[in-house]
Amino acid sequence: MKILEINKFYYLRGGSERHLFELSEALTRRGHEVVTFSMKDARNRPDASSDYFVDSVDLEKMSLKNIFKIFYNRQALHSLEKLIKQERPDIAHLHNIQYQLTPAIIQTLKKHNIPVIQTLHAYNIICPNAKLYTEGSPCERCSGSKFYQCLAHKCVHDSYAKSLLAMLEAYLNVSLFRRYEGVDRFIAPSRFMKEVSARCGLPEEKIHVLHNFIDSEKFFSLKSHVGDYLLYFGRLAEEKGVDMLIEAVKDLPEEKLKIVGSGPESTNYQLRITNYKLQDRVELINHQSGKDLVNLIANAKAIIIPSRWPENMPYSLLEAMSFGKAVVVARIGGLPELIAHGKNGFLFTPRDPESLKEQLRILGKSDLDQIGSEARRSIIGLHAAKYCEYFEKLAIGLKKDYNS
Repeated sequence: MKILEINKFYYLRGGSERHLFELSEALTRRGHEVVTFSMKDARNRPDASSDYFVDSVDLEKMSLKNIFKIFYNRQALHSLEKLIKQERPDIAHLHNIQYQLTPAIIQTLKKHNIPVIQTLHAYNIICPNAKLYTEGSPCERCSGSKFYQCLAHKCVHDSYAKSLLAMLEAYLNVSLFRRYEGVDRFIAPSRFMKEVSARCGLPEEKIHVLHNFIDSEKFFSLKSHVGDYLLYFGRLAEEKGVDMLIEAVKDLPEEKLKIVGSGPESTNYQLRITNYKLQDRVELINHQSGKDLVNLIANAKAIIIPSRWPENMPYSLLEAMSFGKAVVVARIGGLPELIAHGKNGFLFTPRDPESLKEQLRILGKSDLDQIGSEARRSIIGLHAAKYCEYFEKLAIGLKKDYNS
């Protein structure tokens, strides 16, 4: 098959881009031809289709031109049309397209009778701020297309202006033009994503649960042992719950903690560490990647994911388990789906520092080698071949339906 992969970014920006690149490589190894459509950017990976990429839309520069492109990017439609005529793909696979490429491109795909699959990396279609989280708590107020709630609660960057644009974008694409009705199948990386998407308005029969995959064998070959520090790695933002982790460790004098990442809360976390006089036990380390991050994970005692918001299926969890690490995660979103409490990890009540503290105490008394081994075993089935087989069946079935 010739598969058209579409995502607004074509450099390693986050989990959706990582998934895009690794899936494209896996599909290519299986004999498929992958064609890509995205935005231009100096950070992009080289790609044979880059001449068809559209100009970058920088949402930090809110010009009238960029505001219009949030709703309808004419260049994206024209460039995609040219790419389709040149390549004639069998199927299109969408990732993140909102605000830059825009859901209007779905109508171009349907015009050329191309089946469309979309992976739900985030909650964009059902929640204008894409997090199902606002004002310090999980939120489903916009369920049933009540997108005015986004403006009422200033859900996007605590700004009425940005929340207004997000609200209008949602009403335009979901309610007025019903762009997403052109998507034939949705892939949900967690059962929670399917359940909440159906609850909030997407047709349940179109949603297929397919967990993200990871090349776990690559991690098996890396040296790993139970170290003497707990580790959090990821974005330093309020919804990630790292402040609760600091609070918990404060009352556990036997525990050391390394916090790795960057984000809007980094200064506040450093102040908290200093005020609590935890500098000898808690270390804040700037964003790491590659071998440096691998070494930090490999030598950790356990990985902590204390999220306040309903994460989908983050790679941080998959990586930690592939390393054979015990994990302590909040019982929210898709996070609990891979965890058998007390066997391959530990679960705590989200937004409850005392519950987190109790699980860290239990962790300290547990056989972490055994729990880590169970974690590693439980992740083996999430490999690229299995993912691709399911994706192929989905695509072939849709292609047959279109040709019948």
